[in-house]
Amino acid sequence: MSFTKAAETLFMTQPAVTFQIKQLEEQYNTRLFERGHGRVGLTPAGRMVYDYAERILGLSAELDTRLKDMTGRLSGPLLIGASMTIAEFMLPRVLGEFKSRYPEVHARLLVANSETVESRVEEHAIDLGLIEAPSHLSSLLTEPWCEDELQVVVSPEHPLAKLKSVTPAQLLPHAYISREEGSGTRESADLYLRKAGIGQDDLKVEMELGSPEALKGVVSAGTGFAILSLLAVEKERRLGDLVAVPLQPRLTHTLSLVYPKDKFRSRLVSTFVEFTKQRLGDSSH
Repeated sequence: MSFTKAAETLFMTQPAVTFQIKQLEEQYNTRLFERGHGRVGLTPAGRMVYDYAERILGLSAELDTRLKDMTGRLSGPLLIGASMTIAEFMLPRVLGEFKSRYPEVHARLLVANSETVESRVEEHAIDLGLIEAPSHLSSLLTEPWCEDELQVVVSPEHPLAKLKSVTPAQLLPHAYISREEGSGTRESADLYLRKAGIGQDDLKVEMELGSPEALKGVVSAGTGFAILSLLAVEKERRLGDLVAVPLQPRLTHTLSLVYPKDKFRSRLVSTFVEFTKQRLGDSSH
C-alpha cells in the first residue's frame, strides 16, 4: 500500500513503479488504486486484478516446478520456516543430511515463532513450515510428524530440582520464566495449565522471553522455572547445568508440518517432508 515501499522491495525507482501502474490502469481502462493523503488503497477493480495476478503467478511458478520435476533430479531452492525450538535443536542435522543426499538443493531457513511461520506459509513466502502446534489458519494443511515432551526446567539448586515429578499446583509458589505469545511452546504450556485450572494470572510470571536459549540462560542463574522441550535442554542436562522434571500428568505436544491448501506441492517439498518425518520421527523415540 505504498509505491515507495514497493519500489524499494523491487529495487526500482518510485517513478518507474508509478509508470507501470499507470500503464496497467490504461490497459484495463479503469482505476486500480485510490490515492489520497499520502496513502494508496485498492479500488474494487484493483482487488480483482490483485487476486487474478496472484493466481496467474502461482500457476506460472507451478508450471516451472512441474517441468523441473519431469527432469528427474532434485534441485533448486527449498524455503522452510521453523519455530525456534525445532530450528535450533532438531533441524540442523536433518538439513545437513538432506544436503548430502541432494547436493543441488539450496535450503533457506526462516527461524521465528510458530505464529510468524504460519503467516509466512499462508503468504506463500515459504514452501512449508515446521511448528509446535496445529495451525490456526483455515488456508493451511496441518500434518503431524512427531511427538515432543515438555518438562519443567530448573537449575540444580532450585527446590523443584529434587522432585521426581511436579504437578501444576506445585509450580504456583515459584517464579515462572515464560516464552512469548505466539510461541508454540507457550501455547502448549498455557493450554496444559488451563486444563489444570491455572491461568496466566495465577502464575508468578517473572519474565517473557523470545527464545529457548534466553530462557535457559535465565533459568540456569536460579531465577525461576521454565517449561521447555526436552530436546532443547539435552546438552545442559548431560553437563549437569540444568535439571528437567517431568510434569504430572505428562505434557506432550505434536509437532506439525504446515503448507498451503491451494499450492501444488513439488516433488522437492514432498521428498523433504518424507525425509524430515523419518529423521525426526526416529529422533523422538
